[in-house]
Amino acid sequence: MRKVYYLSTCDTCKRILKELNISDEIEKQDIKTEKITEEQLEEMRKMAGSYEKLFSKVARKYRELKLKDKNLGEEDFKKYILEEYTFLKRPVFILNDEIFIGNSKKTVLAIGQKLGGTLI
Repeated sequence: MRKVYYLSTCDTCKRILKELNISDEIEKQDIKTEKITEEQLEEMRKMAGSYEKLFSKVARKYRELKLKDKNLGEEDFKKYILEEYTFLKRPVFILNDEIFIGNSKKTVLAIGQKLGGTLI
């Protein structure tokens, strides 16, 4: 499977997709218009090792809901990601048997290498 979960309204996601020159052979899912299913999230968790690795602690709602002050467990991370798309750390690329989570420079470079291309 070759898929990217992203947010079309996120400038960082748009920049990364452009830099990586993502072709139509990679399925794209805009998580704002097409919600993540529990099955999709479970698949990501299996590849990532935990829901926490998929959870964005820089999301505005994380501060608004004062989640930093709570002791969140794996089921909490799962629940929040399924309820609110902004809690998914993005973009998430699934390229065959590997998962790449987030927008760090190191992650984007690794995706580019996996795709066999060079960044624009």
